[in-house]
Amino acid sequence: MNNKKEKLSLLSEMIALVRSDHDINQREYDFINAMAQHMEVGQEELEVLFTRKETPYTPPQAEAERILQFHRLVLLMNMDQQQRPNEMRTLKEFGLRMGLNPVAMDRVLMEMHSYPDKVLPPGVLINIFKTYYN
Repeated sequence: MNNKKEKLSLLSEMIALVRSDHDINQREYDFINAMAQHMEVGQEELEVLFTRKETPYTPPQAEAERILQFHRLVLLMNMDQQQRPNEMRTLKEFGLRMGLNPVAMDRVLMEMHSYPDKVLPPGVLINIFKTYYN
């Protein structure tokens, strides 16, 4: 992922997800910060995202990147071991906006309960999406 707008948009989605029903806790902040570092987004740029209400949406171009972003969002949602209705609705809206298959997303959200800490292994997630795209 080389596009700066895309990176900032993805981080903004993560911030919006955790804000959808509560304030961001330290664990969620640390996760978003780690993702920003991985994406080579500076601390100052990240802090600006936390103060903005909205950032223009720039979806990932590659399908694999969109699925990866959905996985990040699922991980983030499960940081506090709770799936609140607002978070679930926001997560699904983001997935639809990225063009992901709604049936595959629902299956991911059901299957995650079968794994410790609701962390669905990446291979399982990819296979779910493959099933619905073939």
